[in-house]
Amino acid sequence: MFTSVLMIEKALTSADVEFVTTLHGDEAVAFHVLLQPRGDQADRLLRAIDDVALGELDEAVRERETPEGEAAKGVGERALEVSLQALRASGSEAEGRLVEDHPLDALKALVGEIGADEVIVLTDPHYVEEFFHRDWASRARHKVGVPVLKLFSHSKA
Repeated sequence: MFTSVLMIEKALTSADVEFVTTLHGDEAVAFHVLLQPRGDQADRLLRAIDDVALGELDEAVRERETPEGEAAKGVGERALEVSLQALRASGSEAEGRLVEDHPLDALKALVGEIGADEVIVLTDPHYVEEFFHRDWASRARHKVGVPVLKLFSHSKA
C-alpha cells in the first residue's frame, strides 16, 4: 500500500478527493491528513494580498471575518472530519489530525513515524509565499526526505 501525507488548510472538495485518490491509478493509498486551521493576523494580510492578486477584492475585504487561531479550531475539526469521510467514501484509508503550531515540524515527524512514500500539499494559491519559496511545499522539500507534490485546490470549500 502507498502511504501519502496530505497537508490541507480547508475541507477537501469532491474534485479534490477525486484528484488525490486517482494520482496512483489502481494502487491502494492510505492517507494521513494534516490540517492547520487559519493562522494569525500576519496570515490574514498574506491571504488578502493573494485575494487581490486573484482579482477577488470582495474576498480580500472579508478576510477579517474569517475565524482565526483558537476560534478556527472548531471549523478546522469539522473540515478535517468532512475530508476524512470523503476520502474513506472513495475507498481509501484515511486518518488525520489538526496541526496548531509548526506545521512543517508536525509534517516531518509524521513522515518519519509512518514511513510515508510522499507528501501532497493541497492548498489555494499563495502567491506571496510561493514567490519567496516560503509556502509549505517549498519548505517541506528541504525537510521531509520524500517527494513533495504541490497541488492547488479545485474550488473554494
